[in-house]
Amino acid sequence: MITKRGQVWIETVTYTLVAFVLIGLVLGFAKPKIQEMQDQAIIEQSMKMIKEIDSVIQEISEKGIGNKRKIELSLKKGEMEINSINDTIAFTLEGRFMYSQPGQEYEEGNIAVLTEERGDTYTVTLKRDYSGLYNITYTDKEEIKKIQKGTTPYNIYITNKGGENNTINFQID
Repeated sequence: MITKRGQVWIETVTYTLVAFVLIGLVLGFAKPKIQEMQDQAIIEQSMKMIKEIDSVIQEISEKGIGNKRKIELSLKKGEMEINSINDTIAFTLEGRFMYSQPGQEYEEGNIAVLTEERGDTYTVTLKRDYSGLYNITYTDKEEIKKIQKGTTPYNIYITNKGGENNTINFQID
């Protein structure tokens, strides 16, 4: 009777260990694929976000000087850069998803897409260039503003300041 009780405990521990090993193997293969799918979704959402910002800029430039719009911007991963010096808006994400051919920039609409390979990860940059069209400013200054990921959405106000350079101002609250 005592040997049977010991055998049951050994079998229980063995089965538990086998289950843990199987769970670990499944997570080892599934987790990178899940992260890759999440990165793909974030890139696609960011593409829509840049297109929305572009649409708002086009709209306020057509409506006239003094026109102002608010955009709610939510970044779960990655970084957005408002570059007033070069008049560009860019989103950069480092992750596992290869969005395009590494090292080759291409245009998707009027957004430039560049994927760079960095070991086993990729850096994807989506950039909208306004040079020659508008003078982008941030808080009425020529500077670079980087918006980091955050838990709460950012409120971005885009204003048509007019002038001979068609100045578009960004303000983040």
